[in-house]
Amino acid sequence: MSKRPAWEAQREVRVKAEEEPSDRYGCSPDKRPLSQYIRFGLVVIDKVPGPTSHEVASWVKKLLELDKVGHGGTLDPKVTGVLPVTLQDSTKVVQALLEAGKEYVCVMRTHEDATEKRVREALSLFVGEIFQRPPLRSSVSRRLRTRWIYGVDYLEGDGRNWLFKVSCESGTYIRKLCFDVGEVLGCGAHMQELRRTRSGPFLEEEAVTMYDLTDALDRRDEGDEAPLRKLIRPVEDAVALLPKIWIRDSAVEAVCNGAQLAVPGVLRYETGIEAGSHVAAMTQKGELVAIMKAEMASGKIQAEAHGIVASSIRVIMPMGVYPKTW
Repeated sequence: MSKRPAWEAQREVRVKAEEEPSDRYGCSPDKRPLSQYIRFGLVVIDKVPGPTSHEVASWVKKLLELDKVGHGGTLDPKVTGVLPVTLQDSTKVVQALLEAGKEYVCVMRTHEDATEKRVREALSLFVGEIFQRPPLRSSVSRRLRTRWIYGVDYLEGDGRNWLFKVSCESGTYIRKLCFDVGEVLGCGAHMQELRRTRSGPFLEEEAVTMYDLTDALDRRDEGDEAPLRKLIRPVEDAVALLPKIWIRDSAVEAVCNGAQLAVPGVLRYETGIEAGSHVAAMTQKGELVAIMKAEMASGKIQAEAHGIVASSIRVIMPMGVYPKTW
């Protein structure tokens, strides 16, 4: 049995009904005023070795003068790479980021010389569903659990040091993976270096440094908002890997008040929705309304004229942006 990461999903948009959006309510994410753009935004930081993920998030919070921030997956102090930091109201989507898959580039050091053939074979044994118990130095309880490793790409090695890329389910410990590979080889191994190159929809090449953020804030203070707008990402980018359901303007405020989404409120949807899975409810202008649990699969949404399509898990849009129609 195999499992593919969410970023490899191929989806198509299906039309259920058509309706012209109103210009009087809401706006596309990129047209929000800067204060709202920050409030419903996130920044993808390229974490350097040394600080904890919490410290990096705290620095962002202080620089932007916010009340709260969150981050999409803890990195150990020595680990570098992609760390999405959600700002203000965008902290509501942190769970979606935590559940998104990850990619890492790792240097594993074996305690004795090993051959490339044996290392390749050992790494291949860990592709698929594996059992892991978190290491002693971890932020979660050390109970046995299962995780998916979607793929391991061997890159190079010199007899003791081995470079490979791994794509995996969130919560997979690469340090423990290296230890287990060493057990299979019979000589022992440990994680020498690690860099996260992907966190859900966010890639290494999109990450920015704390220096970039500081410079953009200085430019804002001088009257130029463009660098900060380019650096901060809208909250909608955080749910890029979730299947989407676009809803009528008249249904938005009801969902914002916690109502279930019924079939008549659906305009378009993406294929690949399964009952029980998470979906993103969107306005026609591309604004994220809520993260919801699907009550119908894609095929049933198209076939039914009545019934509940999805139930709210986390409402993102504040009440009052769209009119109350009931």
